[in-house]
Amino acid sequence: MTQLKSVQEKIRLVNMLRLLKKSYTYEELSKITGLPITVLNRYVRGKVLPSTERTRALIELLSPYIDLRAEVRKRLKFDSRGFFDTMAVLSDTSLMTLLSEELASKLSPLNPDKILTAATDGIPFAVHVGRQLGVDVVYAKKKKEVGVEKFYEVSYVPSASGSVTTLYLPSWALSKGDRVLIVDDVVRSGETQRALLELVLQAGAKPVGMLFLVSVGDTARKFGEEHGIPVESVITLER
Repeated sequence: MTQLKSVQEKIRLVNMLRLLKKSYTYEELSKITGLPITVLNRYVRGKVLPSTERTRALIELLSPYIDLRAEVRKRLKFDSRGFFDTMAVLSDTSLMTLLSEELASKLSPLNPDKILTAATDGIPFAVHVGRQLGVDVVYAKKKKEVGVEKFYEVSYVPSASGSVTTLYLPSWALSKGDRVLIVDDVVRSGETQRALLELVLQAGAKPVGMLFLVSVGDTARKFGEEHGIPVESVITLER
């Protein structure tokens, strides 16, 4: 094992412990791991990193206690009308790091050159995934920024409103032939994601896959069938 791989595994363990600490007390974690509370506290705080051997043993021991998709569901905040907010998921850095590591292992065969998302809620998820894949993240905005001369742009009418929305992407963000992975936090009706696909095509780039944190209904599946690309959703909610 390379030194880098060893450090990455230790950081993964720290994130696992930090995530578990939100559901378990130090006393409970001590009983599970057989380690003193003081040692666990140092690991969680990042003051000390365990040996490579202990790291491997603890990852194997703790993995059954972590269900990342259940953690995502648990953090979604629903209102009385059934609408939900993903901020509690996107703001949990330990959860997002562990989740993006898992997703990156599935998506790496797509060999993307860029990740494309839409401002603003899609950005945190896209950045976490981009970091794990080692690729740059670009994003489309609903307004033109001063200092950018040329844009790709797409207009559409979101089903939840009666107004026209336009997405703008600087022309330098994507190059002809780029392999593009589209990432977004939520897909409902799919208008925004179709606009992102159109931006990819305008740039002469190639969409190679789509990734969503939450898919509502079967929209994500239909994207895969329509465009013949892999589509991954962390969780799917019924309409």
